[in-house]
Amino acid sequence: MPKIKFDFNNMMDFNVGRHGVRLSELKTFSARAGKAFNHLATVLVDRKSRIALSLEWSKLPLQDKKVIVSIQKLGKEIASEYENVISLGIGGSYLGIKAAQDALLPPYYNDFPGVRKGRPRIYFEGNNLDPVTLSSLLSNLNPRKTFVVVISKSGETSETKAALEIVEAWLKRGAGAKFARQIIAVTDPKAGTLRKKASAASAKDPLAYRSLPLLEGVGGRFSELNMGLLHLAITGVKIAEVLKGAADMAKSCALSDMFKNPALFYASLSVIAYEKKGKQISIIMPFSEQLKSTADWYIQLLAESTGKKYARKIVFEQGAEKWVEDRSRIINTGRTPISARGTNDLHSIQQNNIEGRNDKVVTFIRVEKYKKDLKLPISEDFLSGRTLSGLLKTAQEGTAWALNREMRPNCTISLPELNAYYWGALLFFFEMATAYEGELLGINAFNQPGVESYKNYMFYKLNKPGIKKEIAEEINTNPMKKDPGYFA
Repeated sequence: MPKIKFDFNNMMDFNVGRHGVRLSELKTFSARAGKAFNHLATVLVDRKSRIALSLEWSKLPLQDKKVIVSIQKLGKEIASEYENVISLGIGGSYLGIKAAQDALLPPYYNDFPGVRKGRPRIYFEGNNLDPVTLSSLLSNLNPRKTFVVVISKSGETSETKAALEIVEAWLKRGAGAKFARQIIAVTDPKAGTLRKKASAASAKDPLAYRSLPLLEGVGGRFSELNMGLLHLAITGVKIAEVLKGAADMAKSCALSDMFKNPALFYASLSVIAYEKKGKQISIIMPFSEQLKSTADWYIQLLAESTGKKYARKIVFEQGAEKWVEDRSRIINTGRTPISARGTNDLHSIQQNNIEGRNDKVVTFIRVEKYKKDLKLPISEDFLSGRTLSGLLKTAQEGTAWALNREMRPNCTISLPELNAYYWGALLFFFEMATAYEGELLGINAFNQPGVESYKNYMFYKLNKPGIKKEIAEEINTNPMKKDPGYFA
């Protein structure tokens, strides 16, 4: 089976001049890359440390086959009984699933029965507090023919919690007393409000509020190969193929040689470009409409993992490695990711990419073989008889050439085709590359303290019980200033 190809030539100085990485810089950097590789490898072989540091996602490609078969069967059962599925989740519990849906299911999946092949429509909610979308959805669905999958580790995230309560009430009104049989919770197996809700309901009725576990040590943005498996099963995607692709990529990403390990090489080039060449922006640009949501997923992965205020300090507690913020070292690090897609965004963001500030690295994703293609009619036009896939590939090559011409670093990831195997491999590549980038930057890539600020403000303003005293004091003593002179 052909492998995913990684072309880093356009990151080098022989193509983009002083904005590119020199071979001598790579050789000097190799010691730092080796140190990052060795440390991460040491942590990954220690289960106790993996779980403590939220690195258990690295073992998801090797899940128990019996568990996978049972989830595939459960998904098929749901698909055979219901016309619609509402998936409630935010962040990694939404973006990973949306990425899978768009990449692995036919376009316009919800719109045409022939495309779905008997599978239910999938709708995503609980990822925003906008009331218009959810109210419109519920007013147009039949509750008796709708199943709900809610994904939340704690059950306390405001967006998903609010949506679930509204959807529960809608189901109860429309589906009757046994409405909870139409809900599955993907949540923490032991603790949290969603776990308590599911356990209480299933204690009264074993078929009510069934649940699947969010595995210990698996963070949200790295959890698609855990929390997203039921979604894959419902839509008919073979989970085993996704995991096989991820497992094969894991082997490549475990090689100690930087030049043979694509994730370590990509992370190293990115960090050199960031630190030495001023490339603070990472643009991920798939030349495939179906991979746009995968690019959006990567935005969260990179931004939440590497955008950190403090450097990392390593300590040990009870024999396990622990990472804490080094409050004495404020670094405010991390590249800013942006998603785009070709060829659509060649008519928008590309102008800035070519002639704006040279502070970006563009990563292209291209597909070599498409499931379907279209050929233009024979005519006297220069496009006569050409295929759309051929035009798309030429456009990607032209975009890379145009960037090179202006000394703009870029690289290309080529998928032999877009299927479950290669998509699983692509996902795991980005996860490992992000983990290596965190190591190279000396940060904790697996927490997100900055995300908690807005949540704490909301919880305080909404009088949520149990708010810590120091949080309330911080909000009260740091109000936003409102000068009438600055209202238009």
